[in-house]
Amino acid sequence: MAEGAMLVDSHCHLDFPDFADDLDEIVARARRAGVGRMVTICTHLSRFDRVRAIAERYDDVLCSLGVHPHNAGEELDEATEDRLVALAAHPKVVGLGETGLDYYYDKSPREAQRESFRRHIRAALRTGLPLIVHTRDADADTMRIVREEATGSGLKGLLHCFSSTRQLAEDALDFGFHISLSGIVTFKKSDELRAIVADVPLDRILVETDAPYLAPMPFRGKRNEPAYVVNTARVVAEVKGLDPAELARRSTENFFRLFDRAAGAARDAAA
Repeated sequence: MAEGAMLVDSHCHLDFPDFADDLDEIVARARRAGVGRMVTICTHLSRFDRVRAIAERYDDVLCSLGVHPHNAGEELDEATEDRLVALAAHPKVVGLGETGLDYYYDKSPREAQRESFRRHIRAALRTGLPLIVHTRDADADTMRIVREEATGSGLKGLLHCFSSTRQLAEDALDFGFHISLSGIVTFKKSDELRAIVADVPLDRILVETDAPYLAPMPFRGKRNEPAYVVNTARVVAEVKGLDPAELARRSTENFFRLFDRAAGAARDAAA
């Protein structure tokens, strides 16, 4: 990455056991690679304390707050929305999720997933924070619920780790959402995804690792980490016909525009 070109890993899981033994070095390697911000993502509301503690430990790590659709069946209750709103007051929380629908694994009942997703959307509207959406094999229901809950509301959000259909990308973009790209875009068999990325407006693109999962080429099959977002960004830059430093600049601008609480924290730190 060119000197001065900062990247953001908009989605990683630094609280996962995979990083327990060397988290300081993981963060240090990301910094050396030019990754200026990392968002560690909450998947269990019951484990938010761990996620928040990591964000508090490092100046350049932010966090989200939410319940992954895999965990919706065990964590959904009548107080979920109000708990999300209350806990989201923490200044390191920059987004709500990851939430959404996963009909591929179906680890939680679909109705529980849908209800949890709706409560996250409502909490996002109450707090003004962007929604971080996980969707797999649930394109139609995902956008149907978003439209039912938030049409005309100004809801901000993104589809994280996008690897789905052109139709979903177009529907999300039409709603005003951003698209976040992971190491999947670097895989040899991802020609269709790269063709979709070529048509995504540059001002709607973010990059992420989803670490410890989905390491980009040439690290595929190994533990992923935030430093490797550089490899994903390089391929996205090639697809968009840009210098990697320009893609870094534009995707970072997109991040701070979408996650505006993160932008405020950056201004506070510079003051």
